[in-house]
Parts: sequence; C-alpha cells; structure tokens
Amino acid sequence: MALLIKALLGALVVLLIGILAKTKNYYIAGLIPLFPTFAMIAHYIVASERGTEALRATIVFGMWSIIPYFLYLLSLWYFTGFLRLPLALAGAVACWSLSAWLLILVWSRFH
Repeated sequence: MALLIKALLGALVVLLIGILAKTKNYYIAGLIPLFPTFAMIAHYIVASERGTEALRATIVFGMWSIIPYFLYLLSLWYFTGFLRLPLALAGAVACWSLSAWLLILVWSRFH
C-alpha cells in the first residue's frame, strides 16, 4: 500500500508539472520538482528505521546535495546555448552524476 501511495504522489507531481508548463507561468514548473515530496518520504523512512541522529546526518547531506543540482541547472543552461535539447539534457545529467559521485566520495571520506 505504501508503494502505491508513493507512485500516486509521483504521478501527481508529473501531472502538475505538465499542467503548469502549459500556463503563462510556465517557469513555476521548474519549482515543482523541488517540493520535498520524496525527501519527506526518505526522511520519514530514515528516522523510523535508524533514528534521529541518522535523520540529522541525512538532512546535512541533503543540504550538500544542492551543489549537484545547481551544477545540473548551470550546465543545462550552458549546453542549451549550442546543443540540441536531448544532448544538453544528457550533458547536464552527466555533470550531475559526476558531482553527485564526488559529493558521495567526499562525504564518505570525511563523515
């Protein structure tokens, strides 16, 4: 049942993005993925299974995870200036993946 609720929440988010993308305020569609739907689910699960200290560590790691997302947006903005959209998205995902990998590597070493 919990898996069904998570799937419905994800579908609702995608539907809302699609609707907003067609309005005059299309740019708000870029804000919707940042609503902490999945973060709340992850935080609830971590706190329930591992306790408050693990939740607090997860929250701090989440704060650092803003860096890969920022690099994704920055690289996508840059790549859309001269690449077709599919290639620009692939390049931005590659930048996100590399920076996320580096974040995990650094976090694992120093935390």
